[in-house]
Amino acid sequence: MLTHILKRDGQVVFCDGQKIANAIAKAAKAAGEAIDTETTTRQVLNEAAALGTEQLDVETIQDLVEKQLMHDGAVATAKAYILYREERRKVREGRILIDATQQLFHDYLDDKDWLIKENANTRKSVNGMNNYIRESFTKRYWLHEVYPQNIREAHLSGAFHIHDLGFFGTYCCGWDLHQLLTMGFGGISGKVSSQPAKHLRSLLGQLVNATFTTQGESAGAQAWSSIDTYCAPFIRRDKLSQVEVKQAVQEFIFNLNVPTRVGFQCPFSNLTFDLTVPKRMRDQSVVIGGEAQEETYKEFQHEMDMFNLAFCEVMMEGDASGRVFTFPIPTINVTKDFLWEGPVADAIMEMACKYGIPYFSNYISSDLSPEDALSMCCRLRLDTTELRKRGGGLFGSNPLTGSIGVVTLNLPRLAFQSESVADFHMRLLELADLASESLELKRKVVEKETDRGMYPFSARWLAGIKQREGSYWANHFSTIGLVGMQEACLNLLGDAGALTTMQGQQFALDTMEMLRDRITTYQSMTGHYYNLEATPAEGTSYRLAKLDKETFGDIVTAGTDVPYYTNSSQLPVGYTDDLFETLDLQDALQCQYTGGTVLHLYLGERIPDISVAKTLLRTIFSKYKLPYVSLTPTFSTCEDHGYLVGEQLVCPTCGKETEVWTRVVGYLRPVRDFHPGKKEEYRERKLYSVPLGTTADGNLALCE
Repeated sequence: MLTHILKRDGQVVFCDGQKIANAIAKAAKAAGEAIDTETTTRQVLNEAAALGTEQLDVETIQDLVEKQLMHDGAVATAKAYILYREERRKVREGRILIDATQQLFHDYLDDKDWLIKENANTRKSVNGMNNYIRESFTKRYWLHEVYPQNIREAHLSGAFHIHDLGFFGTYCCGWDLHQLLTMGFGGISGKVSSQPAKHLRSLLGQLVNATFTTQGESAGAQAWSSIDTYCAPFIRRDKLSQVEVKQAVQEFIFNLNVPTRVGFQCPFSNLTFDLTVPKRMRDQSVVIGGEAQEETYKEFQHEMDMFNLAFCEVMMEGDASGRVFTFPIPTINVTKDFLWEGPVADAIMEMACKYGIPYFSNYISSDLSPEDALSMCCRLRLDTTELRKRGGGLFGSNPLTGSIGVVTLNLPRLAFQSESVADFHMRLLELADLASESLELKRKVVEKETDRGMYPFSARWLAGIKQREGSYWANHFSTIGLVGMQEACLNLLGDAGALTTMQGQQFALDTMEMLRDRITTYQSMTGHYYNLEATPAEGTSYRLAKLDKETFGDIVTAGTDVPYYTNSSQLPVGYTDDLFETLDLQDALQCQYTGGTVLHLYLGERIPDISVAKTLLRTIFSKYKLPYVSLTPTFSTCEDHGYLVGEQLVCPTCGKETEVWTRVVGYLRPVRDFHPGKKEEYRERKLYSVPLGTTADGNLALCE
């Protein structure tokens, strides 16, 4: 017999039939229909009793009322009752929304939510607060209006993580600098436009504006390729000295680091440098003022060197306080004809040794192809029966491509729930299928809204793809990533199967090859490009581990005091200080990714001799196939005395507290801006031995 009702606020009260009768009577009166409310109420209570439970929730009782009214033929009353329920639901949700919004203000102002520091590129500010609140509503829209219940629950429960739910747009984008040269900036109705640039400073200014505007239409990195090649002819045309080139580049870099993006952030920008003119561009006509010139790009190597030297000098000098610039992240293409000796190479190595600023892409022994940049410019049609690489490293993208969205799979939870490797793989494929479904839904929404004018600047740059392929985002990938391969090994295989063992390595390779096969199937089925990425997982690695610890207390995570998961298929951060052991264990795994991936070599302090850095990189790129690598020293800055080597909590000169800097997943930020999970990772990290020089046989000599 039904005796109690569970209210929406969690309270349990005695069942009162009169309240049910009153609600039915109100609906009948509103409908102008005469019914026997007492009989209807009695029948509802009989139906409830037949369910065989002493307690039901309010929604179930109301469902029974609707069912009984329809059964009795009181259609008008049933309709009025349904409308009344809907009105009350809206009132309740409105009240909840007001309460939740007020709580968001309190959480932000009082630092009660770790998500405030989820992204180390943000700072607490009124702009940051506005963005924090806006993101909460955007997340709700995606989860409740776009995605069905199974996808929503998979994200909320932590089975996987849908990235950038707080942003109504794509993830990352690579843009074509050649388009900017020929089309100029703008072209949007009602907005300011510029003719194609005729001078270097104009071009760099347009590049800043283009980056800011496209950043407003996508959540992640904005990438531009071959910047040195395209800028070089303007230097000669303007007859600029080295000092003048440096001034122009300095303006460019300072402007890119102004925090005008939502959340009091600066745009997340990535630039790819050729250093020498690529084969595909050597005989290409130079473009200045939107018009092809008689000269070709192969004639401007000297001016490329001027630009690259200026860029390195500005990045090494930092801002007025000697603080390093977080952006743009430069990616250096290291090809077989890379000139290791010379002022440009020396400047790049100094920049890497001092700050760890650049990424290095391995075009020597990896399966990367410089011509992929050409094919991804939609001048060639890509084959969906094979996996293609997005290019550009962790945060970069080749021109006119990028990623629609990213879903990261929670491997440790799957491993914890699985009975065997076969069971794990079955569960993993089911979860990947759900991730693919979510990405297809997002692609449909973004494409539809692009057609409706939601992303005007992106639509302008992608108009050619729309014309050729029938959709704006045809060249953009759907990205599936993974987190916690190390912890998955421990949860499924035990300590003997850690990622650092042969068993763990084979398990990881088998798992990733299986995922690659699966996403190839998605490509064939949908006609859309997919890739497998070592997702940065800056906040995801902490969020998922935190959820899993709360749900499954004895699940294995990383972190002694604060739980987190090791990024992608990386080794545990405290495993070794031998960088070549890490390279041996990571090479095959890194090569499995077709999206963004990079191996960061965390060093305790700067490499004192750039010749050692050159030897180290040449050794890595000749002996290993991994596609991207960075040298990442820890350093500190004092507001009065600038750069300090290594981690120094106070300035040795003045005693003031310093900022300690290192790379958080992919970009440089002060450690104080990290969220709790990344701070724990930083605390547990072993730093690699610093190369001191070379032995007589040319091999690197490392300190013990």
